[in-house]
Amino acid sequence: MKRFRAGVTLIEVLIAVSLLSFLSLGIMFALRIGLSALDKANRKLMDDRRIVGAQRILEDQLAGFMPVVALFAPSPDAPGQKIPFFEGRPQSMRFVSSYSLGEAARGMPQILEFQVIPGQQDVGVRLVVNENVYTGPRSAGRFSLGMGMDPGLGVLTQLFLPISVGPQSFVLADRLAYCRFSYLGLVPGTLLEQWMPAWIPIKQWPMAIRIEMASLDDNPGTLKPLTVTAPVHVDRFPIYDYLEEEQQ
Repeated sequence: MKRFRAGVTLIEVLIAVSLLSFLSLGIMFALRIGLSALDKANRKLMDDRRIVGAQRILEDQLAGFMPVVALFAPSPDAPGQKIPFFEGRPQSMRFVSSYSLGEAARGMPQILEFQVIPGQQDVGVRLVVNENVYTGPRSAGRFSLGMGMDPGLGVLTQLFLPISVGPQSFVLADRLAYCRFSYLGLVPGTLLEQWMPAWIPIKQWPMAIRIEMASLDDNPGTLKPLTVTAPVHVDRFPIYDYLEEEQQ
């Protein structure tokens, strides 16, 4: 009597292996697409957080503006010249702020140096800032060159050392189409307020500071850097008091 044994044929094995391979391949592609989408979402989230964080830092730095009078001394033995410490140009800016990147509002006042520089591989521009601890009028005077004729503005004003950008500089914003500073003040001889691309801080401080930025990325789904405008809360012009003291 013939006995039959249960089993599978070679064709059935090949079909099963092929189906399993196709299923594994589909799962692998699904995982790859999912991980790629997750990575893309994480990068977008980090970029948005970076933009929001940079904007908040700029607002805090501008809100912490301190009306400091620097003591410029060309030599250690010189008595020194008192000048208002503020540099305002279209692509660079210097002032003292109570806000510190490392310790926020709890840290020591910082001499902030903002500079717009070319981006990586000369694509767009980026905004960087240097922090230097402010310890008094002489620490601010180290950045000054005294009074002189500004060749770009053609007026007598305070001259400053060039801002040095290096590894210690903190990048606030990158891949920008442009970044420029402007300053709100009164038109000389009038009571009209006007935004100016440069500031001459001989007798007063600006009424407000604006930092305008635009991103190189034209993707409508990404968060764009916004223009930051902050009033300068100074209720008196201390340089007048110092000028009166020196004249007496």
